[in-house]
Amino acid sequence: MTSEILIRGGLLVTDQSRRCGDLLCRDGVIAAIGQELDVSPAASVIDASGCFVVPGGIDPHTHMELPMMGTVVADDFASGTAAAAAGGTTTILDFVGPDRGQSPLDALASWRAKAAKAVIDYGFHMTVSWWGDGFAEAMPALVGQGVSSFKFFLAYKGGLMLSDEAILQAFERCRALGALPQMHAENGEIVAYLQRRLKAQGVTGPKGHAASRPPMCEGEATERAIAMAEAVGVPLYVVHVSAAEAAQAIKRGRQRGVRVFGETLPGFLGIDDRVYDDPDFDIAAGHVMSPPYRPAGHQEALWAAIADGTLSVTGTDHCCFTRAQKRLGLDDYTRIPNGCGGVGDRLNILWHLGVAAGCLSPESFVALTSGNAARLFNLWPRKGSLAIGADADIAIIDPARSITISARTQHQNTDFSVWEGRRLAGSVVHTIAGGRHLWADGDLRTAPGAGRYLPRQPFGPAFVTPAHATGP
Repeated sequence: MTSEILIRGGLLVTDQSRRCGDLLCRDGVIAAIGQELDVSPAASVIDASGCFVVPGGIDPHTHMELPMMGTVVADDFASGTAAAAAGGTTTILDFVGPDRGQSPLDALASWRAKAAKAVIDYGFHMTVSWWGDGFAEAMPALVGQGVSSFKFFLAYKGGLMLSDEAILQAFERCRALGALPQMHAENGEIVAYLQRRLKAQGVTGPKGHAASRPPMCEGEATERAIAMAEAVGVPLYVVHVSAAEAAQAIKRGRQRGVRVFGETLPGFLGIDDRVYDDPDFDIAAGHVMSPPYRPAGHQEALWAAIADGTLSVTGTDHCCFTRAQKRLGLDDYTRIPNGCGGVGDRLNILWHLGVAAGCLSPESFVALTSGNAARLFNLWPRKGSLAIGADADIAIIDPARSITISARTQHQNTDFSVWEGRRLAGSVVHTIAGGRHLWADGDLRTAPGAGRYLPRQPFGPAFVTPAHATGP
């Protein structure tokens, strides 16, 4: 049976253009764009007058059902993707996390089973949690199953952190396979040293988390990661850039011809490290993530890096915990589970901080929330576009509709929000994913299992994009 949704009278915006018109979704894809389109009497019609119609968001950095620090993140693939849909995101790319020594192919099978209940489309990156011949030998099969990006860590000594030699070997493997390396860039040796020193000084609260991971740790590690990618001749994607020093390292790398791309998070653009001074442990601990929120001034530097193309993608690093879970580190900040939520807030926050504030054009907003991620991770033009034949993944934003964010009304599965009480100018009022109307002006209509797995091909645009380009 044919399913049709007509979006009538909105301003259709891509990362390249805008036009007024109607958009017709039929059987899960965009079927027509024009003026006063005719539809069958059975079609659903959404009046988008006065609204912006944009491609559904792509969040390239989420962690659903991830075991961490003695617990498991609060959102599973059903609740997390439902929260995403309520905020206009229609695709996520999650991270498969093999246990140390576990076959990454077995881990991928486990994550695919978990993700079978997702309500929107999803794909995977692979975390390189250990390195050896077994991992290297599994990589061609992983790429063959659609996992064409691999994440590495210069942080978490004694855990996820790999040696520079191992990273260089793995980068060579990525280059040969056409897989995009990603880097969590913090200097794990410095962090471990500062953690020991702070504990010796009696620092046990959440403020110690930020003090043990200063901006220079991120800057140094980003510089080193770029140098390794440059030596091997492979592109690099730097995740969750929070510090001015890291953005500057990416800019310098791009200027000398390295194909390096930077991702940042809405929180790093609008929250500073004063949150760790809060006397309420739950609030301070609720903001503990790695890297941490930075001192005032770094936010302005990140906005400048967005403006000049140094940072071209936004994710959320959605990895949320309840207040009770955060209290696992009540007496030791190094035991506070690292992570914050936000998969349902990203588009609303960026519209408020960016477009409504005059920092972003609507086209730049689309580039940051979907278009650039679609290109870099080889989902374009099926995702991130409003082209005929593309998936009918669409968010409708009403710039006149204000909302206030609260943990009491959010859809992510936790009792805390880093945006608590923030009143936003503009919000997502409708979300269509694969032609399904999932978010209808406050009504969330999700069905677990409706999301589809998105295998991604290797040798994407990151391998050919000129380093000096302002975006992917």
